[in-house]
Formats: sequence, structure tokens, C-alpha cells
Amino acid sequence: MIFKGLFMKNIKSLSIMISIGLLVASIDAGTLKGHVKYDGKAPKKKKLRMDADPVCGSSHSSPVLSENFKMASDGSMAEALVYLKNVKYNGGVPSEPAVLDQKGCIYMPHVFGMVAGQELLIKNSDATLHNIHSMPKVNKEFNFAMPKVVKEKKATFSKSEPDPFYIKCDVHPWMKTWVLVSDHPYFAVTDAKGNFSIEGIPAGTYEVVCWQEKFGKRTLTAEVTIGEGDTTKDFVFTRPKKK
Repeated sequence: MIFKGLFMKNIKSLSIMISIGLLVASIDAGTLKGHVKYDGKAPKKKKLRMDADPVCGSSHSSPVLSENFKMASDGSMAEALVYLKNVKYNGGVPSEPAVLDQKGCIYMPHVFGMVAGQELLIKNSDATLHNIHSMPKVNKEFNFAMPKVVKEKKATFSKSEPDPFYIKCDVHPWMKTWVLVSDHPYFAVTDAKGNFSIEGIPAGTYEVVCWQEKFGKRTLTAEVTIGEGDTTKDFVFTRPKKK
């Protein structure tokens, strides 16, 4: 009976400790939300010439425009990449792979993020040959063909990268996707309305970066302090002044 009493007491203490731990974890994690827009006139989009490959040309019923600048009528920017820098992260690598598809001779998604060591599942949904050629700065590049009969390939970037880099198709020069390989999962890509949300960020003060393909290295940066609940930070890109 004494042993049983001690056992139940220890179980109860352990349950309390776990509950406290979960409560502290929830308090110490916050969400960064925001909006990205462009203050100015949008550049004219170029029409992609896909007629060199009949499969690509016949995949679309209307002209396909360049994807390097996606802006709504109110200035909201889609596919801008927002991420934290200098984060201490001890969590594991996501078990689900990041997925990159080739559909209609376009990479989908056009911008995405993944964690170093996470599997990248590359699909070929087209009935034509594609070539996957990564252009990282830190990781070893890969360059392999995907004939129409090869529907899936897998790849991995083992190290984080300082900046987003592109993956291209050497067969179809207009095909390009941008990827951030991060050492933590605190990043997001803006939706069609220019909104983003990064959840589960440990409490603390961080540098946050906003990157957009057209602006390249002209990123926007800010310092944010994350606590319990939501923290909001918006970004506005402007046209560079002529010198």
C-alpha cells in the first residue's frame, strides 16, 4: 500500500510538471503576422515564350506571364519570403517533404522555404523532359534530367543557406523557382493578398527579413520582439531612387 501510494504521488507530480511545461511552452511561443506591399506602379510583365516545346505551349489556354513580380491592384505582394535570422532552434527536421512540381512547364510553387536536411520531393506532371539544376551557395548543386516517364525524384540540402537561391530547368530557360533552406522553420511566403503568418516562435528579439525576387539583395529588414500572442510587422517595398 505504501509503495502504491508513493507511485501514485510520483505520477501526479509528473503530470503536474508536464502540464506546467506545456503551459510555459505555450506562453513562450508567439506568432509573427504581417502584410507586404509595393508602393508604386507595377512593372510590365513579360510574356513567356513556351512555343519551343509543343507540350509546354499546349498546356495553357492563355498567355503565361513572368512570375517575378506578383502584385494585386492595392499593392499587396504575393510570393514574398519572410524569415527570421539568428534563431537558436533545437527542434528536428520535418518528417513531411517539401514538394516541388513541374506542371505546365512552370515550377510550383514559385517561392518556398524548407529546413536543412528536409527531403525535397520533385515531381514531373508534364509529358515532356525537364532538367532540375539547383544553384546554391553552400550546398552542393544537383543537376539531373527528368524524362516524361520519370514522375518523381528526391533531393536534400544538408546545410542552411544565407539567402534564397534558385532552381532552374536547363531545357526550358523560363522555368525558375526560388527556395530558402533554413536552419529553423520560422519562415513564410505571402499569399495572394500579401499576408503572412509565422507561428510557434520562441519568445525573444529577432531580425526579420523580407525578400522579393524582383528586388533580390535589396531586402527589407526589421527588429521584432516576440512574446505571447501575435506580433505584427508590415513591409513596404518602394522603387529605388535614380541616382
